[in-house]
Amino acid sequence: MIQQALLKKQRIILCILLALITISIILGMGIGYSSLSYDRLLPTLLGQGSFKEEFVLFSIRLPRMIITLLAGMALALSGAILQGITRNDLADPGIIGINSGAGVAIAVFFLFFPIEAGSFVYLLPLVAFAGALITACLIYVFSYSRNAGLQPVKLVLVGIGFSMALSGLMIVLISSAERTKVDFIVKWIAGNIWGSDWPFIWAILPWLAIFIPFTLYKANRLNLLGLNEPVAIGVGVRVEKERIVLMLTAVALASAAVSVTGGITFIGLMAPHIAKALVGPRNQLFIPIAVLIGGWLLLLADTVGRNLVGPEGIPAGIMVALIGAPYFMYLLLKK
Repeated sequence: MIQQALLKKQRIILCILLALITISIILGMGIGYSSLSYDRLLPTLLGQGSFKEEFVLFSIRLPRMIITLLAGMALALSGAILQGITRNDLADPGIIGINSGAGVAIAVFFLFFPIEAGSFVYLLPLVAFAGALITACLIYVFSYSRNAGLQPVKLVLVGIGFSMALSGLMIVLISSAERTKVDFIVKWIAGNIWGSDWPFIWAILPWLAIFIPFTLYKANRLNLLGLNEPVAIGVGVRVEKERIVLMLTAVALASAAVSVTGGITFIGLMAPHIAKALVGPRNQLFIPIAVLIGGWLLLLADTVGRNLVGPEGIPAGIMVALIGAPYFMYLLLKK
């Protein structure tokens, strides 16, 4: 039974996060290479703006911010699931190589397969999922011991090894490709939000609409998987089946996100930790908060990065890494 005080605290934090997201979106709509006056935002949203105002807002700013928000949510939820099923606070889809697997699949698809503009947007999450799934299965196999089960520390080490190997494979692919396609892959690796148009929103939204409720439905199972395996088995949990289902969920969320945002790490690491620090380790409590924190962190990183220097700005992946890498080192030393 969850205490009423914790539920009340959760609702307050959720309201604060929704307010922060709303403020960040309003600020992001006004600032940029082509600035918009804040007193013109509401008329433009209501369809009373000039052609330039409507073009900047509806074709450039809003889709990019919505994509960033949704991708941050997906990465945060993926990280929360991975940390739960592996019982390892350092698990993150970017750190343990799942994002790299998705990236290699996207690179191979982009470089060597004929691309049709109409289906490209919707195929990308599926291609990324296939690459991420193969990588996750290999990591799982190499981390699993018949006697000891899944070994959390070994999983992170194996995942980091796969991530490095796949990064090397990406460099090999880049070296054999033509210049125009290389530019795209390089931006993807840096975590540049490239999928900034409305079709990309419709491509990623169904994944979140399905898997956020599904994960909340499985929250009790995640709580039990966070305990020792004998305890989980003792209360009737089919550990391996639940772990595989939830891992597939985490892989699907991460691959859908990185297919449109590029190789972004650390969101899935930081957001669940911040949420747990606020409301405790119960998945029913911290997962909704982690999802909003992840969305807000990536939205903030992209908004700051694209306005920091020049017209191109700094990729969101680099901005997140500037914060996330020291945090990862702190957790590594602590654990």
